[in-house]
Amino acid sequence: MKHARVAPSDLAIAAWRISSYSGGQGDCVQIADNIPHLIPIRDSKRPTGPAIGFSRNAWQTFVTQLS
Repeated sequence: MKHARVAPSDLAIAAWRISSYSGGQGDCVQIADNIPHLIPIRDSKRPTGPAIGFSRNAWQTFVTQLS
């Protein structure tokens, strides 16, 4: 799976939400799907920590494999 570099300018406009695949036990993954060229992912317990970005195609492939 290919990942993309997440630029600080991308994160400045990111509209984070808890992923529907998170278990709701406080171990949440947040995603921002409002950025056209990537889907950044981060740990909700570390909102100022690192984020990793995936291309939309790579993210869709990943989510498809979960079902």
